[in-house]
Amino acid sequence: MSATDALSRVFAALADPTRRDMVARLSEGEATVSRLAEPYRMTLQAVYKHLRVLEEAGLVSRPRGPQPRPVRLEVEALDLVDTWIERHRDRVEQRYRRLDAVLEEMESDEHEQEHADVRRGRPESAGHPDDA
Repeated sequence: MSATDALSRVFAALADPTRRDMVARLSEGEATVSRLAEPYRMTLQAVYKHLRVLEEAGLVSRPRGPQPRPVRLEVEALDLVDTWIERHRDRVEQRYRRLDAVLEEMESDEHEQEHADVRRGRPESAGHPDDA
């Protein structure tokens, strides 16, 4: 499975608020399915369906063996999401830094122009279309 497919599965799994809550709870530590099911008003079968989606996305795992088996969060799937988010965050931050530099340069040029007008004896607002 490609990284893009894996990322799509992770985002799709996390689109559901119950599954996001399960992931948040598992970030505190492993839990059995019955323990995970406690706060939800749904059948155990519905909880298992949510867990299957999380497992298929690689977000959680349950070791083979007798019941009760702990459900654990798989950090690698979260690392994949984090890497994707950080790459885009870096791009956006670079754009904002460039924009800040342009705005700062424009502000500096405007400030220099106002001082040049004052030195020539013209009021700062002279000739400004809004002052007519």
